Amino acid sequence: MNPESISNDAQLDASGKLIHLLGLKGLPKKELEHILDVADDLLDGQGNLKKSKALDDMSVANLFFEPSTRTRNTFEIAAKRTSANTINVDLANSATKKNETLMDTMQTLKAMQIDMFVIRHKKNGLPHRIASNIDGVAIINAGDGINAHPTQALLDMMTIRQHKGSFEDLSVAIIGDIRHSRVAHSDIQALSTLGVKDIRLVAPQYLQYKGTLTEGISRLDNLQEGIDGVDVVMTLRLQKERMVAADIPNEQAYFKTYGITEEKLKLAQPEAIVMHPGPVNRGIELDSGVADGPQSVILQQVTNGIAIRMAVMVVLAGKA
Repeated sequence: MNPESISNDAQLDASGKLIHLLGLKGLPKKELEHILDVADDLLDGQGNLKKSKALDDMSVANLFFEPSTRTRNTFEIAAKRTSANTINVDLANSATKKNETLMDTMQTLKAMQIDMFVIRHKKNGLPHRIASNIDGVAIINAGDGINAHPTQALLDMMTIRQHKGSFEDLSVAIIGDIRHSRVAHSDIQALSTLGVKDIRLVAPQYLQYKGTLTEGISRLDNLQEGIDGVDVVMTLRLQKERMVAADIPNEQAYFKTYGITEEKLKLAQPEAIVMHPGPVNRGIELDSGVADGPQSVILQQVTNGIAIRMAVMVVLAGKA
């Protein structure tokens, strides 16, 4: 399914209340800001995570149909810190391996009194299909194909707001495999909704964004032009198998052209922040001096990821 054709309409009920988090496209600015505000309240004055009793009467199931360590762990921690019962479904030995349909499996889990499903799947639009066919369970998209990764984009927005305050006057560069990145697709939507008027998509042609460009978004293949004067440098993970199709001979060639070094970073604003969804390929997307440097906010993104996922669960449960 083409990501451009996937609708997020099912995530709002008739009154406009958020009942699922499937994607950020079409989500009102006030909803994004509300989730960010709730997440902020889940951090103390030192930036440490608080604990909450908001979901002490609810159960959350993690359904990761493709491998994940960071996202799955942060969702599990987030559920536990909001006092929810947490279930990690053993999909390797689940009934779907025994010819039970996916929807039958979802209905069975619903009958076990599960209140929320956190779903990651390699197929574009799979969480949306489940949301449209299962009533009474909140669906959180933890990444579907190359379509969307809404909680990653929200934690990125939270991190940017902590450092930059408002979004309206920012210049943001997104660098790397934008074409295949669900993170990039959700970040573009979030940045646009929150008012960023200069979003630069920097990538070689094969890895460039294929979606429709709206005002304020530009495609560039030159890194120096792409990061000149920007406030935020967002780098993306490059999967090695993509390099062949992109006619990139090796990792060193990519790093030379698109990797962020301390010298290249000087082209950005002096107070620019450097972001990455992780895990970082050192010497490919970033050199260690940048990844571990004073402008890097990568570890802060990880902490914010737990706060955002806590906030999304609390909002979907109607507790904020």
